[in-house]
Formats: sequence, C-alpha cells, structure tokens
Amino acid sequence: MPPRRRQSVTIRHVAADAGVSLQTVSRVINKEPNVRPEMMERVQASIARLGYVPSIAAQRMGGSRSYLIVALNDRERTIADWRNRQGTDWVDQMMLGGMLTCAEHGYRLIVELVDTHSDHIERELLAAIAALQPDGVILTPPHSENPLINGLLEAQGISFARIGSLKPGPGFALSLDDEGAARQATDHLIALGHRRIGFIAGPDEYELSGWRVAGWRASMAAAELACESLLAQGDFSFASARAAASALFDGDVAPTAIIASNDQMALATLELARERGFSVPRDLSLVSFDDTPIVRFVHPPLTAVVQPIAAVTARAVELIIAEQAGQDVPSVPVITPAQLAIRASTAPPREDKRTDMR
Repeated sequence: MPPRRRQSVTIRHVAADAGVSLQTVSRVINKEPNVRPEMMERVQASIARLGYVPSIAAQRMGGSRSYLIVALNDRERTIADWRNRQGTDWVDQMMLGGMLTCAEHGYRLIVELVDTHSDHIERELLAAIAALQPDGVILTPPHSENPLINGLLEAQGISFARIGSLKPGPGFALSLDDEGAARQATDHLIALGHRRIGFIAGPDEYELSGWRVAGWRASMAAAELACESLLAQGDFSFASARAAASALFDGDVAPTAIIASNDQMALATLELARERGFSVPRDLSLVSFDDTPIVRFVHPPLTAVVQPIAAVTARAVELIIAEQAGQDVPSVPVITPAQLAIRASTAPPREDKRTDMR
C-alpha cells in the first residue's frame, strides 16, 4: 500500500488543542487587539506545539482582511510578449518585488491580466474583485492611467497603487523616475561628445513616454543642443522602431547617437544600423531603456537604463499594507531613481562621422 499522506495541521486542530473557538484563533493569528493576554498565550502555545502555519483562509476568518494583493497587468501586451518569447522581464521583476514583500507581511500576490481597451473592463474588474476580495490592487501602465479603473477601485474602497502615473487622483502614485533616467542617458552621451542625439519615443497612451521625451529635451536644452528632426515615434514594438530609426537615419540631421525607449526598439535600431553598414558604437552610439537580459548578451552589450521595477512594486505593497493597518502613509508621489548601466554600445563620436546615414 502507498504511504498515507501526513495530515496537515489546520486552524481547527489549534482551536481544539487550545480549547478555544475558531474565531479566537483567527483573532490571534491576525494580531487583533481584542484578545486577552492569557488567551493569546494559550493559542500561541498550541500553534508552536503543533507546528501550525497560518493559511490565508484562517486569516480571512477574522473578516476584516483577505491578505491578498492583486497586481493588474495589461493583458494584450503581456500575452503577446509571452507568445513571442520576447526578452521582457517587467512581469518577472514586478512579481519578484511584490511576492517577496507580501510574504514578509503574511500576504500573497496574485497577478491578473486585464485588457485596458476592453468594452467589458468594468465587468472583468468587478468579477475579479468579487472572487478575490483583495486588500489592495497594484496598477501598472497603462492601467495606472485609466480613470475608469481608478474610479472603480476608489468606489469599492480598495487601497491601490498606481505605478508609472503621477497624475492627481486616488491611490498611491509611484514613479520609476523616467524623466530623470532619460536625462541620465542623454547627459552620458553629451559627456562623450555627442551633439546630435536622436530619441525614439514610446506610445502616447503611456504617461511615462512623455516623461522620457521631456527628460531628453531638458538635457538637450541645458547643453544648448537642437532637438529638431531628432525625435521619432514608436509603440514599444520591434517593427515600429525600425520605421522610427529609419526616419532618423533619413532625416535632415543624422544622429551620432540614439536613445530608444525600450529594449525591443533598441534592438531594432541596432539591426537597422547594421543593415545600413554602420557599426555600434563606432558609427552610432545606442542607449536603451529597461535593461532586460537580452541587451546584456547582444553584441555589443547595450548601455541601458536599469529600471527599479522590483523596488517600486515592493514599495507599492508596503504602502497598501500600511494603509490597511491604519498607519501614516505619504500623500505625495513616491519616486524611485533609476540607474544607467554603461556598456560597450556607447563611445565618443567619430570626428569623420558621416552626416548622411542613408
């Protein structure tokens, strides 16, 4: 006969061992204040003796909290990236920061995918809330900028954090300092001697796209460098960046360096430059955003903005839990600085650099 599975210790075992009700055990687990000291000691002794590990179901018996935090990510873009097996790790980093921080506080993180463009977004979101009853919700772009989602969560009385959105409104606003990161990237190229620095922007539906362009413009203006004909529009996809990079190469002012607003667009720019016979960084310096694994192993490894996604998500979890506990929380946006990883794709411009990159 196969060995019998060892029966796990449940809240009912603890209650029976301590001689108290299930509700009393739940109140002790949830560290509620309305438990007599002697009763708390008895329950804690039973928990230690039986080796009981509290479950979310036991914690929920108190009725006040679910100990679940839901992270909403864009369905269409996330599934497309997964199916294409592209080297994006936004979701991985989000889960790293969120899950570890949740675990430290006895919470669990669940990731839900919702299409922000769906006509049924309200129904989808309400169904998820009804099923999970989360204590809090983490919104990532473009959900963090969606007034319908923000308003719905506020109406439901759910704590939520808006990553990548600094617009006034409900919830905690958190930023990866995209504007400051773009300034760092631009300043790095200027320090190398570049004067014609192109920029491939992300889609307008993402608030952070505008911040990155603003940071590039600010650094160019501070160095008294012109921006005309050096800005091109993409949508974070590989194909869009090929068209954008081509427009920059064929423009009136040929760039000696280009900053791309994400790794996919940087890789597309690298590919197109090589097709046109240009070497990176000898003929063109290239900087990327996101710093996903692939840009470290491509040749040459790309200089890239390292976004602190895990740290920002961890902070979002901390703010939600603090608000649930009635603690003081900041009323101003929380901005976490990004870093620039300098690699082999950037170098001083060639003195004989051609002005025609056609």
